[in-house]
Amino acid sequence: MSLTRIQSRLARKLDGAVLRNEPMSRHTTYRIGGPADLFIECDTIHDLNYVLETLTEEHVAFHVLGKGGNLLVADDGYRGAVLVLGRDFKRHGIEDGHLRSGAGAILAALVQDTFSKGMSGLAFAVGIPGTVGGALAMNAGSRDEWMGYAVESVTVLVVGEGLGALRGTEIDWGYRYSDLPARGVIVECALRVEEGDANAIKRTMEASFARRKATQPVGKACAGSVFRNPAEDSAGRLIEACGMKGLRYGAAVVSKVHANFIVNDGGATAGEVMELIRQVRAIVKDEYGIELETEIQFIGSFPT
Repeated sequence: MSLTRIQSRLARKLDGAVLRNEPMSRHTTYRIGGPADLFIECDTIHDLNYVLETLTEEHVAFHVLGKGGNLLVADDGYRGAVLVLGRDFKRHGIEDGHLRSGAGAILAALVQDTFSKGMSGLAFAVGIPGTVGGALAMNAGSRDEWMGYAVESVTVLVVGEGLGALRGTEIDWGYRYSDLPARGVIVECALRVEEGDANAIKRTMEASFARRKATQPVGKACAGSVFRNPAEDSAGRLIEACGMKGLRYGAAVVSKVHANFIVNDGGATAGEVMELIRQVRAIVKDEYGIELETEIQFIGSFPT
């Protein structure tokens, strides 16, 4: 496999950039991560399909990236291709009682768009960072409402099969989980919205944002919640009860605002974050007998 040859082959066909050895620290909210072998911007469905077919043919692993939240990339990078969805995938608009959006659109833009048009249905997503595709893949939301509640349909692209439409009821939704990543690359969705009272929507949005700002390290370099909440409990509560707020390993620190966030305090490495994750899991397991499961994703090679 010649990455230079693959890069040249893709660059001749695509409108978007095709880069070698692109530092992933530029593309993750952790501001951490070594270089990806290939970094490819797909502006159209045709481009995306061509890239997927080429990478499959060349046996190159790939990861579809949103805004780089909920992700830790290894210090030595990723031996594969990172794909981002560009121009055509950022379009969105309201029609026939649905908000139709490409997977590359920023979720915050959709929230503001629905509010500006007096539509309700997405107020729960205020303050959630990232793209629509990423939010669908992980079923992002609050403790009480998730993306899955609003989904009418999702369109995915499957290598060798093409586009396929899935009704919301055909998708397996769970806490911070959906089976969409296993069913293809998310390219588009239709979300249910409806006319509402503008003042009521504004109050709901403001309350949701204020709650997030007060309880999460907003503005800090992090990747959101590190661990899933165990049944009938809170990962943050367990970590805080073990006295680990402020626990540090190198420049990786357990947030003093919310114990289920590990922040990059300036120059942290992926290895430091991973070691702190291991320490937190071990202490909670020793104290409560509960094995915390990670919510963030990892790409690249990490020491065991």
